[in-house]
Amino acid sequence: MGTLSMTDTYRVLESALRPLSYWYNQDNVEDLAVNAPGGVWLRLRGRHAHPWHYYEDPKLTREYLNNILYIIANTYDQAFDPQSGNPAVYATLPGGHRFTGIAGRNVMYDNGDLTGGVALDIRVYREDLDIKMSQFGLEEGGRLRHINKLKGVEDPDDPYDRLVLSIKRGDHILVSGGTATGKTTFLNNMIKLLDSHKRIVTIEDVRELIVPHKNRVHLVLSRTEQTNAFDYKKVIDLVVRFTPDAILGGEISVQNAGALWELMNSGHENCFATIHADSAEDAYKAFLGRILHSYPTTDRERTLREMHEKLRVVQISRDGNIRAVTEIT
Repeated sequence: MGTLSMTDTYRVLESALRPLSYWYNQDNVEDLAVNAPGGVWLRLRGRHAHPWHYYEDPKLTREYLNNILYIIANTYDQAFDPQSGNPAVYATLPGGHRFTGIAGRNVMYDNGDLTGGVALDIRVYREDLDIKMSQFGLEEGGRLRHINKLKGVEDPDDPYDRLVLSIKRGDHILVSGGTATGKTTFLNNMIKLLDSHKRIVTIEDVRELIVPHKNRVHLVLSRTEQTNAFDYKKVIDLVVRFTPDAILGGEISVQNAGALWELMNSGHENCFATIHADSAEDAYKAFLGRILHSYPTTDRERTLREMHEKLRVVQISRDGNIRAVTEIT
């Protein structure tokens, strides 16, 4: 039996993709995301108060989604092995659509996903889409627009109002404190203040973050059980292709510090994480110190200055059973 030609291979791929292409071939779809089997999230073009919309689709079973990753990987001669190799697949689908997918124990939608899950994102390409510069607010003789009006609002004196404004504005926030000060608990309460329509991607070594948002993906990179080739350097490419509205990290460590800092500088809003430190200033220095373990050539003074500019610290202290926020930078 002879091997399939590239044309035949693409036909096989197009046939396999039909349950997904039914959704992403619709005219007003800009992005398709599958966070778990059984449905799709579509980001729609145009002016929408909440661009992400969910649709159930029982055809998108776990078996089908896993098979799609294997088929795409085989089509493009990519190594794909969620257990002991590379769990992620990147490709350009027929029609020019950008595909990103991951399967295995690095994906855990809920604590019941003990054997791992599957998630994917398809960025839709439209060759005939006529988008003019004016649709970006750029016109001759016009002024540049400020999309996020909260960016120009001064911080209020009240610390609670200051934190709430910071979350709504899209600031990056680091929750700092010593052992057993309640950093993760406080972060979980901060998550509740994020717009419920946002798409959330979490990156943890153990599932601790509680995300009430329905449109979410949980990525897990265990410090003790990581057996495949997926690491924090590779997670950067995956996360930015998953089109998140907010990125939530767990505790900052030597392993993940560089990746989280790079994501904070990738144009995304609302990057949250926790860190062990006794003061807000120590939190900045501790974050920098962990980055330097993996990136020793990092410019210390410039990075520390950028952290003060881009990163808000919420410091929690403890005295016996009393816990309190003592600083908000």
